[in-house]
Amino acid sequence: MSQENVEIAKRGIDAFNRRDVDGWADLMTSDFEFVPALLRVVEGGSYRGREGVERYFAEISDAWEEIRIVAEEIRDLGDRVLVLGRIEGRGRGSGVPVDAPLGFVVDVRGGNMSRTRGYLDQAEALQSVGLAE
Repeated sequence: MSQENVEIAKRGIDAFNRRDVDGWADLMTSDFEFVPALLRVVEGGSYRGREGVERYFAEISDAWEEIRIVAEEIRDLGDRVLVLGRIEGRGRGSGVPVDAPLGFVVDVRGGNMSRTRGYLDQAEALQSVGLAE
């Protein structure tokens, strides 16, 4: 089952990079919670369900001309998947390029993503799942 969870995480990354709300929604539980790295650090908030994901995609479209996740390492943790990589993009208006480390944890339940938490510090992502480097 856990290799299937890795595939779910990969499909989620692909949908994110295409800004495909429907593709992401097809991978989510009805009570899905998304905690993006910046929102978690700045406001401590999250987006819930399909409506939350639609709102998030609209917000990133307003702020980013381009944005994508580059997964460099994916670890199978059973009912969780750890992804370490980078976030790459270019700000809308400013044109400022961004290339920063990123980690996130995808919780999987019943073959769907139930929660995704992002981290700007990969060590923090590792620590959140009980691993250290």
